[in-house]
Amino acid sequence: MQTIDDLDVAGQRVFVRADLNVPLSGTTITDDGRIRAVAPTIAKLVGKGAKVIVASHLGRPKGAPDPQYTLGPVAVRLAEILGQDVTFANDTVGESAAQAVAEMQDGDVVVLENLRFNPGETSKDDAERGAFADQLATLADLYVGDGFGAVHRKHASVYDLPARLPHAVGLLIEKEVAVLKRLTEDVERPYAVVLGGSKVSDKLGVIDNLLGKADRILIGGGMVFTFLAAKGYGVGSSLVQTDQIPAVQEYLKRAEQNGVEFVLPVDIAVASAFPDLKADDAPVADYAVVPADAIPAGRMGLDIGPETAKLFAAKLADAKTVFWNGPMGVFEHPSFAQGTAAVAEALADGDSFSVVGGGDSAAAVRILGFDEKKFGHISTGGGASLEYLEGKTLPGLAALEN
Repeated sequence: MQTIDDLDVAGQRVFVRADLNVPLSGTTITDDGRIRAVAPTIAKLVGKGAKVIVASHLGRPKGAPDPQYTLGPVAVRLAEILGQDVTFANDTVGESAAQAVAEMQDGDVVVLENLRFNPGETSKDDAERGAFADQLATLADLYVGDGFGAVHRKHASVYDLPARLPHAVGLLIEKEVAVLKRLTEDVERPYAVVLGGSKVSDKLGVIDNLLGKADRILIGGGMVFTFLAAKGYGVGSSLVQTDQIPAVQEYLKRAEQNGVEFVLPVDIAVASAFPDLKADDAPVADYAVVPADAIPAGRMGLDIGPETAKLFAAKLADAKTVFWNGPMGVFEHPSFAQGTAAVAEALADGDSFSVVGGGDSAAAVRILGFDEKKFGHISTGGGASLEYLEGKTLPGLAALEN
């Protein structure tokens, strides 16, 4: 893949496909990590005299303009981070975008409105998607792909547009790919993987691929209850994907045969119902900690317990490489944040090369107040990271390689 240094960008219109899909509360950005992640690429292009056109999706609008998903607040925050004016176009390929680009001077930055306001961006019809890519291509001379969180999507601005313009990868994708290669091609051992999140089905592919690569796999989050059920334990009213139990049993068997250590919780924090995250942070009245093999009927597992937190920390203490994807519990509520915080603390205080695999894990690190610099790398793409580790071909990366 070519990099920015391989392109002569001075005076050229450079289309930067970023991932600015940030969480919003109204018009307030609650986590600007993805904006800060792409800022160095934009700043480097500006420094080289390029006219930088930044495009991204945000949320899942239905292929039409939707005010709750506007990139307007993102443009404002990007201007603050870059320390320069940023023009916001209120469309993608319409009059506003065309005029904003036509008026650009070298070093200027324009942010286009949400790409997904146009149905061609996400269309499964090659012709419709290609037609939108043709329109986007008229805005620019060069293309820089830097939206790592979207490279697993076969979308117009990610997959089709690079074929229409000379292209290169941005600094963020360059770094993300280098990190993932360290997890798959040049692994320093012991190699530990921590997986959480709600559904075990979302992680089956990565578990399957890592059974031949990792030394130990630690399981927490909502997905752990399918593992506990697969071992014959009572899980109360906890989330269980019963249709995945046979697959989980097969993975446990294969792990034992391959010498891969599966580490499951020894205790679980439970309550009678899922906490109300919109209410205040008052402690949950019926919070309790119970053995992992004896969750009572009518109780729901919502976090790993304190003994499991110690166990996981011990299992991570001697690791040289760690990949973590998925929280250990409902970290958004203080009563059930301890498990996720314990894993984050073990990685932050350890000397391993630690990769936080995007998504809720990355959000948890920031929300719980950890210093991002204490982790080896915090990915901007949870889904993309997982699919890479599954061994899948990512359309957006394939387009940049061609």
